[in-house]
Amino acid sequence: MADPRFFVNKGPFSVQQLLSLVDEGADIRGDGTLEVVDVAPLSEAGPQDISFLDNRKYISAFEESGAGACIVAPEFADRAPKGMTLILTTRPYRAYARVAHAFYQSATQSSGIHPAAFVDPGAELADGVSVGPGAVVEADAKLDNDVEIGAGAIVGHGVSIGAATRIGANASVEYCDIGARCEIHPGVRLGTRGFGFDMSAEGHLDVPQLGRVILGNDVEVGANSTIDRGAGPDTVIGDGCKIDNLVQIGHNVRMGQGCVVVAQAGVAGSTELQDFVVLAAQSGVAGHLTIAPGTQLAARSGIMRNTEMGDKLAGNPAIPAKEFFRQTAVLAKLTKDRNRKD
Repeated sequence: MADPRFFVNKGPFSVQQLLSLVDEGADIRGDGTLEVVDVAPLSEAGPQDISFLDNRKYISAFEESGAGACIVAPEFADRAPKGMTLILTTRPYRAYARVAHAFYQSATQSSGIHPAAFVDPGAELADGVSVGPGAVVEADAKLDNDVEIGAGAIVGHGVSIGAATRIGANASVEYCDIGARCEIHPGVRLGTRGFGFDMSAEGHLDVPQLGRVILGNDVEVGANSTIDRGAGPDTVIGDGCKIDNLVQIGHNVRMGQGCVVVAQAGVAGSTELQDFVVLAAQSGVAGHLTIAPGTQLAARSGIMRNTEMGDKLAGNPAIPAKEFFRQTAVLAKLTKDRNRKD
């Protein structure tokens, strides 16, 4: 069970109730009236818990699990322990996510302004807004219904924040418009000055950064990540993008919907990531490029050219992943053969 100090359990639910949350086409094998009180891993689940199997590496744990119910693909149903009730779906991980959300809905603060917060009289706060201790909301900021501002966070002058968005502790958001239901984690910096200047032996001259950061709806930005405002064009992050911790997004970058950028990755200025691009950990993308829809870049790789739709790339500079792994295998063989000769 999740620690009740931090997470509030909304159960119990019957398996039949949970089935209604799963994608259409899912079915029950066993007792749909079984009442489950919590979610749990296969190895720890008991008779009143529901678990899931999404990776065949854990089939043995599934076969030995004491869970009362489990979400599983139909192909593994016959491996279930006797008496276990199953929710059968072709997308068990997604189904589990929805079930877990039912048990543990997003925690919310009590609405209201903490006495130690500062809210400028010129700011507009809708119903249900929470502002934590030490937080600052500057003049002309607009916070929609149920926005939460964490302790020590700063909402800059004129910033707009959509309904049910959460701004984490000690984050700062300035020169930006943020959509609804976004999750901005602690320490995030949105709208900081873009890294733009004219280089010269006379001294580097800063170029004014006059754009904004525009976040769509349902965007997540991980802890201590930075998204710079545009130099003139805006920096735009599309609906449903997921940005991990410690990510750098440069000025004028445009991201389509559903992009995923994993920890310690970086995107240089004026590059466009079209829909559903995935950048793995510690990868990098050079500036002024167009990264086509569905491109996937492996960890610690670097893109220095435009890509084609659906490219799967690895290496630095990045090449097609299959070619990269072939080259790696050949190099390993050459090294091994050389060692034998020596």
